[in-house]
Amino acid sequence: MASRRNPASRRSTRTPLTKAKLLPMRATSVRERSLSYHLALDCWRRGHGNGHAINELIRATYMAWFLQRAGYGNEPVELFKTAEYVAEITLAHAHESGQDEAWTLDVHALAAFERLLALHDVQLATAPMHEFDAAERHLLTFLRGTARSPIPMPT
Repeated sequence: MASRRNPASRRSTRTPLTKAKLLPMRATSVRERSLSYHLALDCWRRGHGNGHAINELIRATYMAWFLQRAGYGNEPVELFKTAEYVAEITLAHAHESGQDEAWTLDVHALAAFERLLALHDVQLATAPMHEFDAAERHLLTFLRGTARSPIPMPT
């Protein structure tokens, strides 16, 4: 006969969240990350885009997506797909042309990234650290996997 355990007597294997994990990111860290993303976008705006800048912008896009899925944002999926598509096309074009720098984005692409960065700035300042950590884990899982995108196609 199998023994039955009282569900209330089971100890949770999950460690409780610390105060630091329940609070948003420190203001200095928020400014540092935000500045990095906004400088990357400014490089594009001035016609000095490069591989590092597009990586920063796509990282911000994916982090914003994962944080939105956790309840921190309400932008349409089309915005995220637009940014992702622009990044893919830009990288493909740069690879085909052999250009390492001086990449540019059109006005509509810049507007999409500006909107995403505005969302992500709010997320960085308000989402608890444990949600940010979870979003980073989702990003790493995606990068290690074979999926083409973590963002679903709009319906």
